[in-house]
Amino acid sequence: MRARIPAAIWALGLVSMFMDISSEMIHSLLPMFLATSLGVSATAIGLIEGLAESTALIVKVFSGVLSDWLGKRKGLALLGYALGAFSKPFFALASGAGLVVAARLVDRVGKGIRGAPRDALVADLAPPEVRGAAFGLRQSLDTVGAFLGPLLATAFMLLWADNFRAVFWVAVVPAVLSVLVLALGVREPESHSGERRTNPIRRDTLRLLGAGYWWVVVLGSVFTLARFSEAFLVLRAQALGVSMALVPLVMVAMNVVYAASAYPFGWLADRMSHTRLLGGGLGVLIVSDVLLARTTGLPGLLAGVALWGIHMGMTQGLLAAMVADTAPAPLRGTAYGVFNLASGLAMLLASVVAGGLWDAFGPGATFWAGAGFAGLSLLLLAWHPGRARPAPRTPPASW
Repeated sequence: MRARIPAAIWALGLVSMFMDISSEMIHSLLPMFLATSLGVSATAIGLIEGLAESTALIVKVFSGVLSDWLGKRKGLALLGYALGAFSKPFFALASGAGLVVAARLVDRVGKGIRGAPRDALVADLAPPEVRGAAFGLRQSLDTVGAFLGPLLATAFMLLWADNFRAVFWVAVVPAVLSVLVLALGVREPESHSGERRTNPIRRDTLRLLGAGYWWVVVLGSVFTLARFSEAFLVLRAQALGVSMALVPLVMVAMNVVYAASAYPFGWLADRMSHTRLLGGGLGVLIVSDVLLARTTGLPGLLAGVALWGIHMGMTQGLLAAMVADTAPAPLRGTAYGVFNLASGLAMLLASVVAGGLWDAFGPGATFWAGAGFAGLSLLLLAWHPGRARPAPRTPPASW
């Protein structure tokens, strides 16, 4: 009989869900708020989004290392979620781009602090035979929040006549609930509640991160170049003439598909080749980008957005599981941190390039470039030297 997914992982999924409801209520409206209310250009929006997302991913390397050094995960995750909740009121209070950028960066620093310890906590809690399903479940619940947030934003925008700030205030409530669920509903595993450990980034311990892990890092970075910020999906809808109050429904559609597909594909990842499944996800992304580049109407937009959601469901939990499979347990926090550092730099580059192409050549150029980078990722996937072996489970004697 296969092991069951522990209740603590369900709780972590709910924590992610509540925070994503809050974040996506704001983020689904933020590109329009910046462009229409504050007069910010697409290039600047791309830079802001790239800085914000890459900040989150870069901070993960430090929180991941710290969680390995302490041998504890929950406290750092709790700090990260608390920072995210703290940042939310400042979006409503902002009267210029400066405070929006500051709030966005604080929010993403919080995401960076919590990300690697939370992912390592999932890996610690989940039995190996259901690890893919566990990551898929957490990602699925996270994504339920990601479509409920824009759905609520749309409802409130219609109810309150496009009042951005009122919606931003409502978003504070689920952020606070997220912190409470984590504080009360998740217990640290015994294996990470002991004495403080030695420095996890010493040369002898880092040698345990072998070639299989570093291949996953390179692959994830190239993949991130193809997967620029979802803010450009919002801007694509606006460019096609979708009314401002209804634009968040684009993120609803994408995240409904994402949420519905993340757990099934996580379950499938426990039963088939990871590289084949990832290759399929890249193929879906290419088709999505081509549709979004060529479309002139709502049907093409919705089809492209739906396929974007499918590729997210196929790949995001899978990449997290691949890191867990190729990194030893005492170094999982560090492994997620380094992986996300590389992906963060790629995200910054991708979002700046996407915004520049948008301003210079129009929306189509942004999505054609995304398709090109996805094709490059497929070539890298075909070139890889074989399925990565699981990481060694025995730490060095000095650990």
